[in-house]
Amino acid sequence: MHLVASERIKLFSIATPWACGLFAVVALVAPAVLTALTATESRLPPTVASTQFGFQLGLVAVLVLAALSVTSEYQSGTIHGTFQGVPSRWPALVAKAAVVAGYAFLLGEAAAFLAWLVARILAPDADLALDSVADWTIVAGTGPVFALAAVCGVGVGLLVRHTAGAVALLVGYPLMAENVITLIPRAGQAIHRWLPLNAVTKFLSGSGAANAGRDGGNAATLSDSPLSPGWALAYFGAFAVLVLVAGITKARRRDA
Repeated sequence: MHLVASERIKLFSIATPWACGLFAVVALVAPAVLTALTATESRLPPTVASTQFGFQLGLVAVLVLAALSVTSEYQSGTIHGTFQGVPSRWPALVAKAAVVAGYAFLLGEAAAFLAWLVARILAPDADLALDSVADWTIVAGTGPVFALAAVCGVGVGLLVRHTAGAVALLVGYPLMAENVITLIPRAGQAIHRWLPLNAVTKFLSGSGAANAGRDGGNAATLSDSPLSPGWALAYFGAFAVLVLVAGITKARRRDA
């Protein structure tokens, strides 16, 4: 437990978690506000899914936060003291991933429910009640997804080690890479079905029940993943753990 306490102190002694956390909350709340206020003009009534339209930007903030929790230590040199205190290295790195994941989980739940609540206040006549499994999944599921994304971000930070490279990768991939892959002739669509963030979309959105059955509109486009929502989350979790294990393995094999 002392390793967890140590990593918690290190994480919250810098501005990164606060800045990224604030960005993640704003990223979810601001689109929910706009969707609720412009429902009449857009002729698309708000849905539970539309209150979570800013999820992708919030996810980017969490990935960057997780990577910076690692790369900032390499940049400042404090990672040397960590590895001297824990020569086997992996317990400290697992503790770091656990702390960042725990913070990301709380951040995701707070941001998602706040976005939903604000939209419900601004659009009281809209059907925004959480009265189905799909409704609860797309809101309450943000926390687990953010936690797993944080584990993945820590792994990427360990693999790359440099802040600029890690940030570029973790900003570019969610916002662009998976869509670009669909442009590959013949194989693009088949590859896209198994990409990790596509699986996340399947877990959160399912078949679109939380968006009144619509595909896109004022909510995320539905996933073409062949997995069920539960298995899609498990698939993303396995991917996140694999990236973390790869990062820890590389950190143990090379100098800090």
